[in-house]
Amino acid sequence: MTTYVALLRSINVGGHKMVPMKELRSLSERLGFIQAHTLLQSGNLIFRSEVRSAKNLEKMLETETEKYFGFAVEYFVRSAEEWHDIIARNPFQAYARKDPAHLVAILLKEKVVPGGVKALQASIEGSEEVRGGSRHVYVIYPDGIGKSRVTLPVIESKLGTSGTGRNWNTVVKLGGEIKE
Repeated sequence: MTTYVALLRSINVGGHKMVPMKELRSLSERLGFIQAHTLLQSGNLIFRSEVRSAKNLEKMLETETEKYFGFAVEYFVRSAEEWHDIIARNPFQAYARKDPAHLVAILLKEKVVPGGVKALQASIEGSEEVRGGSRHVYVIYPDGIGKSRVTLPVIESKLGTSGTGRNWNTVVKLGGEIKE
């Protein structure tokens, strides 16, 4: 049995794609997940499953969520080990201690296209900084996320895959919620 973290993309924003966390937990239990629980209202799910593939879990959750709620939702699933690795390999540890709300981990659906991180870094005109992993990147937004031109669509276009982000406070809280 493996513990997983699943992030849902673009739910409960502006009254669109409303997914009550109680209903998400109910769906998770119906799918046979163990110890399913959520964190915050932005679509963060932690659960245990015998399914050994994050990709298979993503497909299952996306299919079943669309059936259950009537709209498509993209999921980004990582094992507990992968989640702890994201935390441990953060290249901005000092910044994480100083201003965790302006550090974002962006989980990606697929591996970054070759040269993608360098292309993204080269496109930055502001004070943002980006460092990459294979299926995630870290972005610092020192002047605030809302004002930045380093938006998710820009990140996705440069990296060649879709993504969803969480600020460092949430990343660490999710890591603390993992029970193995």
